[in-house]
Amino acid sequence: MKNTSVKNPILLFLTAVIWGVAFVAQSVGMEYVGAFTFNFVRCIIGGLVLIPCILFLDWLKSRDQESLKPQDKSGGVEARNGAEAGKTQDGKTLITGGICCGTALCVASNLQQFGIKYTTVGKAGFITAMYIVLVPLLGIFLKKKVGLKVWISVVLAVAGLYLLCITEGFTLGWGDFLVLLCAVVFSIHILVIDYFSPRTDGVKMSCIQFFVCGLLSGVGMLIWETPEIHAILRAWMPILYAGVMSCGVAYTLQIVGQKGMNPTVASLILSLESVVSVLAGWLLLGQRLSIRELSGCALMFAAIILAQLPQKT
Repeated sequence: MKNTSVKNPILLFLTAVIWGVAFVAQSVGMEYVGAFTFNFVRCIIGGLVLIPCILFLDWLKSRDQESLKPQDKSGGVEARNGAEAGKTQDGKTLITGGICCGTALCVASNLQQFGIKYTTVGKAGFITAMYIVLVPLLGIFLKKKVGLKVWISVVLAVAGLYLLCITEGFTLGWGDFLVLLCAVVFSIHILVIDYFSPRTDGVKMSCIQFFVCGLLSGVGMLIWETPEIHAILRAWMPILYAGVMSCGVAYTLQIVGQKGMNPTVASLILSLESVVSVLAGWLLLGQRLSIRELSGCALMFAAIILAQLPQKT
């Protein structure tokens, strides 16, 4: 596993918390608008929220660079030329990463939105979190090494998710199939982030990904849906939470927090969104947890802790 600071798992855990609560917002928002409309508005809001953040961070960076300017002017032209060439290359990587991440996010999020309409929340949560199995499987083809400890964590997490989410008979319907495809694309999204996040600015790439996802969802909205302003305004609260918190904050935390982490371990931490959604229903809505569900939560947390334990050298 790559060496990471304690900060990275904390950022990913915060991401899972925000996503767990956002699952409710997504379900409520679908009562007012279509899937493409919901994702179009939320992603555009998410991108707009990040613009002032990027400007502020760039201002801080330029101020720091001004204060650290060297006194020696020799070699200034060559240094500037090298810096400009580096910026051009970084810009290409940033745009490419943003487009790739945004396309994957668009496909995954819209598959999830449509799937929620045709299946239960519990089954949707369980199937979506199956990316914790798919990520290491896909990683094998990309020569990503996964140790025995992580595989044991994956097995524990799957067992915990089953106890947590599947309370009725398990059959695979149309909605389940859509959510399963969503899990596959989310796995690809995690691996794409793992490739691009060390190579470029995470906040800027996150901003680009939202605008790409929003524009692609907007095309689907205009072709297959009839967007209405009053319906969007009626769903302002779930859309605003999904746009500002789930998109603007959580996906940015994912990109920043995943930098330098093993993608399989990152997916394990992110899968805690299922646990958070159940706990949020218990704390905020008064929904009681059964022994079965508490056991599932315990297995999930055990899996995350095991994956984070340092290995012997």
